[in-house]
Amino acid sequence: MVTSRHETAHRIFQERPALLAPTFRLLGVTLPEDASVEVLTPDATELKPLERRLDSVLRLSPRDGSPPTMLAIEAQSRPDTDKAVSWAYYLAFLEAKNGCPALLVVVCQDKETAEWASGPFDLGPHDWNTLTVRPLVLGPGNVPVILDPEEAEQDLPMATFAAMTHGRSADAPAILEALAIALGRSDTASLHYYSELLETGLGNIPARQTWRNLMKNGSYFPGRGTLVEETYLEGKAKGEAGTTAAAVLQVLRMRGVPVSAEEEARITTHADPALLNEWLNRALRIDRAEDLFADAPATEKTPRTDD
Repeated sequence: MVTSRHETAHRIFQERPALLAPTFRLLGVTLPEDASVEVLTPDATELKPLERRLDSVLRLSPRDGSPPTMLAIEAQSRPDTDKAVSWAYYLAFLEAKNGCPALLVVVCQDKETAEWASGPFDLGPHDWNTLTVRPLVLGPGNVPVILDPEEAEQDLPMATFAAMTHGRSADAPAILEALAIALGRSDTASLHYYSELLETGLGNIPARQTWRNLMKNGSYFPGRGTLVEETYLEGKAKGEAGTTAAAVLQVLRMRGVPVSAEEEARITTHADPALLNEWLNRALRIDRAEDLFADAPATEKTPRTDD
């Protein structure tokens, strides 16, 4: 089954192609620094009923006119003896279809899988290797451990990818803390993107809760223009019911506080700016959405209408 963690492990390269050059340097492979990156369909199916699909397929086209390079990126969570044949097919298909070299990158988040994925995988009879598949592997053994907030701040895509890769290591809390500090110094869009990306990419492991706690208490972000702070301040400054209600919900979601449909409706249909601002203040501190309404006036203002 394809999980959100699986998806995140390869989609980060689609959404942040600047990560390609530094990660390939870790692998000892040089990619052109000045190249356009195209995200292609991952479908490697020909006119046959058997479906074959890669996780991510990118085409790097150097701007100097050099031949492009195809990148097949696969996220792998466990050893799988059937993968070698599939990977050989993918590589041959990409080269034949596009007329240019193809590389296979396997992204792993545990040492055992990374060692297995490194291969090489020999195909053919036992006494004659017809074909050998040699994946490039990114995993805990070669992705750097980034413990310095200054270093993390300089390269947020790599720092986030490293945090995902080392999520099971003993260094995970320190890695996450360094990234939290770095994101606290970043712009709102980066904070929002990388914090959610990392939470998804960590999957269901203890490090995910560690990250959620860091995001929830917000202690690394005072005065740093984070999403929580800016949403709060924008809602306060504008004083508009719709904006403030949306800010209340966004703060709660950013902090990981569950909000039921009934509670969301109560927030979004309320019309009293003073009470909404009070709810916005509370949203920064509470752990349950129901606590938002504690000590609410017995008669709340009539819900807003769109008239």
